[in-house]
Parts: sequence; C-alpha cells; structure tokens
Amino acid sequence: MTKTTGVAPKLAKALGIVLGTDQIPVRLRSWDGSEAGPADAPLIEFTSRRALRRILWSPGQLGLSRAYVAGEIKAHGDIFAAFAALSSAGKFAQPGPFSKPTASEVWTLVKTGVRLGALGPNPAPPPEEARVEKHGRRHSKKRDAAAISHHYDVGNDFYRLVLGPSLVYSCAVWSDENAGLDAAQEAKLDLVCRKLGLAPGMRVLDVGCGWGSFALHAAGRYGVSVVGITLSTEQAELARKRVAEAGLTELVDIRVQDYRDVTDGPYDAISSIGMSEHVGREQLGRYVSQLHGLLRPGGRLLNHAISWNAGPTEEDPDSFIPRYVFPDGEMLSLGEMVVALEGGGFEVLDVEALRRHYALTLRAWVKNIEEQWDEAVRLTSDGRARIWRLYMAASALGFEGGLTGVNQVLLQKAGGEEPPLRLRNWAE
Repeated sequence: MTKTTGVAPKLAKALGIVLGTDQIPVRLRSWDGSEAGPADAPLIEFTSRRALRRILWSPGQLGLSRAYVAGEIKAHGDIFAAFAALSSAGKFAQPGPFSKPTASEVWTLVKTGVRLGALGPNPAPPPEEARVEKHGRRHSKKRDAAAISHHYDVGNDFYRLVLGPSLVYSCAVWSDENAGLDAAQEAKLDLVCRKLGLAPGMRVLDVGCGWGSFALHAAGRYGVSVVGITLSTEQAELARKRVAEAGLTELVDIRVQDYRDVTDGPYDAISSIGMSEHVGREQLGRYVSQLHGLLRPGGRLLNHAISWNAGPTEEDPDSFIPRYVFPDGEMLSLGEMVVALEGGGFEVLDVEALRRHYALTLRAWVKNIEEQWDEAVRLTSDGRARIWRLYMAASALGFEGGLTGVNQVLLQKAGGEEPPLRLRNWAE
C-alpha cells in the first residue's frame, strides 16, 4: 500500500519551490515509500536524501540534474510523459536560464532539509559531468576538442546501439512515420548528395564527419573523393575502419582535424551536417569565412543545423545540456545562420525545414536505448545511459513543440557556373 504521509508531502513542497510552482506536475515518491502529488501523473522517485542535499547546495536545474544523473532521482514509466509534465509547469516552462529561488525560499528549503535529515557536505558531481573550462577560453581549439571528446568519445559500440547500423548522428529524412530509422538515414545522406550536385571526380569536404557515414555514401554511390574531418579520435578510428572494409581508401581520407586548420582547398562541395552547433556565435564569422575560402568558385555548401526557435534567450551554463551533453554548444536561430552565411559571400539556393523529421529520429533513438537498456549501461555507465535517454526524449519534445528546429541551407559560392533553372530536382 502506498504511504500517503511521511517525507513525500514535505519533499513535494521543496520541489515546488525549486520548480517555481505551487502544484507539482508529477507524482512524487520519496525514499521512505510515501507519495504526494496527482495520482494520475507521471511518477518521479527520490531514492535518497542525497538528492535533496544536492538541490540544497544547487537549488536549480544543476542540483536536479546532478541528482538525476547520479540515480538519486528516477523517472518511472514513459520518459516522454515525465519530461512533458515537468516542462509544462513553473520555471521549466519559461525560456532562458532557470531562475534561482529567492532568499526566503532558500531558507524554507534549508529548514526542510533539516527536518528530513538531508543536510551535509556538497556531494561530488557525477563523473559524467563536463569540465571543459580547464581547457582554456571558450571555443579555443583546445577547449573545442575537449568538448567534442566529452560528447563523442564515450564508446563507438554505445553509439552503434543508439544510432543503429547507419551510425548517423543527425536528423534523418522520413518518407512517412513508418519508414524505419535506417531507411530514413540513408534517404538523408542521399538527399545531401543530390543537393550538392555530386558527380564522379568531384572533391568533397565533410566537416564534422562523425563515423564516416556520409563520406562512405558519397564516395560509394557518387564516385567522389571525400576528406572527412572530426575532433573525435574514437570516431576517426571507426570511420577509417569502415572505409577500409568498404574498399574506399583511395577515395576517402578521414582526419582528426579542426575545421580552422584545413588548408588544402579548393573543394568542389562541402557538407556540414550537425556540426555548426559546436562552432559558437563568436566563431560563426570565422566558420563561414573558412568554408567560403575552401570552396572553388561556383561550389556548393550544405549547412545542416539545429535552430533555436523560441526567440532571444540568455544561456545558462548550469543547465542540463551544457553540463552533461553538449558543453559549449550553441543553437542559433535560422535567421542568424542565414545572415552569417550570406554576409560571408554565399548565395542561398534553398532552405528546407526538417523539424518534424528530427522528432521522429530522436524517438527512434530513445526506443533503441530503452529496448537495450542493460547493454547501454554496460557499454558506458548507468549515468551516461540516463543522460542520453533524457536528453534525446527532451529534445524530441522540443522539436515537436516547435521550440527547436533543424534546417538544411544550400548555398553557392559566386564565380562559377549558374545553378540550373530547375534546382529542386532532389524533391521528386
């Protein structure tokens, strides 16, 4: 039988202060087995007093994130339902940084902590928390390399489990909801090739090449020569192995290299798929200038990037995503991106929005994690598996709600041949 008295009612009030709401939108279970909150709401469990202690030390999203990653807060049942409930109320529903409680609210939290025996030293952060600030200035080459390593060097087998055989870590393109993840990813790779107008003998740069999937597709299907660059040593190792197994070593060169260090242009075409989110606003002009300089006159660039659709907002370095998923990552609006690209000398040929496609892709990835949960934990850690499950579920809801989007912007450098009058033949 569920206990209706005990710790849970007091804990619910404390959680309400942190969330900024009088009525918590979830069913809350505490470490003593008692419960509080709406009976039909998604169930969130505080398994230990340590969870409340983390929140007392960091009374905002950081404390909640640390407790969740450490397994001291658990979401039972449908992760999409749990996060949708939380994100619809209080401070989670407001864009921008997660505002901290007032002084009087902090005092109430402390008194609750005393009553529930949760006071004590600040627990060490979970080992999965990013610590890229020790690598120097934001978006320096050294710190960017550390940020990429934090996200991508967590085990190729883990990513294969999450992403499936395609090993494509970006939005797929779905013909319909039942197309299947692998078919949708192949369709996306081919769409990029057709937009770039690839043909045998062309030289292509793939910026942020991941595990080499686009390079393999472009070289194998279109006979082009591809240079793929990544800052992840683990990605590069597996990409080179895949290239060798496909018999494409003469056409594909995988490098561990910063895009700012590429000097061997010109290229006939450049693909940048899910990479510019790591560039940062302050480096965006340099990014555009570098890619423009590497293209031959008339060459095309395909920039595929997530966009922030919720209007201007101040970044919160203590929120879940920068602390545990994408340190130093920055999402720009589509308008910002297009202005920067046009300002750097590119002509926009086409813009295609794929927001709904990314929601389907993320739900497929979450399904892969949940269906192989024990193996996902074995390949990384319990904390890492929880991080990826939550971030992908939350991201899917963000795309479904229009908070975020993803867009393919096709561009051309001036000076070469004119684009054909019938440009959108890839849409057929």
